[in-house]
Amino acid sequence: MDASDIEKDLTEILHTEEEILAKLKELALRIEADYEGKDLLVVGVLKGAVMVMADLARSFSRHVEMDWMAVTSYGSGTKSSGVVRILKDLDTDISNRHVLIVEDIIDTGLTLTWLVSNLQSRKPASVEICTAFRKPDAAKMAVPVKYVGFDIPDEFVVGYGLDYAEKYRNLRCVATLAPHVYS
Repeated sequence: MDASDIEKDLTEILHTEEEILAKLKELALRIEADYEGKDLLVVGVLKGAVMVMADLARSFSRHVEMDWMAVTSYGSGTKSSGVVRILKDLDTDISNRHVLIVEDIIDTGLTLTWLVSNLQSRKPASVEICTAFRKPDAAKMAVPVKYVGFDIPDEFVVGYGLDYAEKYRNLRCVATLAPHVYS
């Protein structure tokens, strides 16, 4: 879906599909260099990270093993509740593995802080974070993110996996959602 298909629902395009793909390729090069010779497991956080994970994985020039977790702290609103639930756990044992969490967006940091703690309790060799988007002004917890695509304003955004009430995930860009949609 292109922004022109739903332009009345959007206020501003923050990053185009081309900009996002270029940034993911850049991040993939850094990740490959950092994990050269290491057994890397890339863990996508469902549902939002599907687009990011797919395009990041396709940007690697090496084999990459993937697994998925689904955690939630949102419900159907536009703000994080801070209460985290696992909806789908990993299928892979991460003991002594290098784990890279791939997120679509980090805003408050509450969910990710909980997720990192949960994964570290499973005794991996390392846990690092890659996110396509981060809202520094929304942070309530300091989260050490090694790979960041774009810092964006603390506004409600959709597209490229990011949703509002399960809609807009397939929008090819990332844009701010018009307040009339969620008010």
